[in-house]
Amino acid sequence: MNPERVFQVLLGPHVSEKAAIVADLNNQYVFKVALDATKLEVKKAVEQLFKVKVDAVQTLKVKGKVKRNKYGYSRRPSWKKAYVRLEQGQDIDFTVAE
Repeated sequence: MNPERVFQVLLGPHVSEKAAIVADLNNQYVFKVALDATKLEVKKAVEQLFKVKVDAVQTLKVKGKVKRNKYGYSRRPSWKKAYVRLEQGQDIDFTVAE
């Protein structure tokens, strides 16, 4: 995979309470990814960037919320996230990426 595409596919880790629970129970990590990213691209990007073996990838689109402000209603942008399950014994350290 093209090194530039790796950083276009993976936008960053998604940190939430649910992501922490999933990471502890299922050895999964949650990433914000590009809307046009496929499961195979996400798998290759994580393997190349973090030097780990990926077992499975699940993706979903999060629809943007409709918010009200003084000008009326506006919509936050939709985004995509990916649940990446690593093989047994693999681990991602977000502090050091080589």
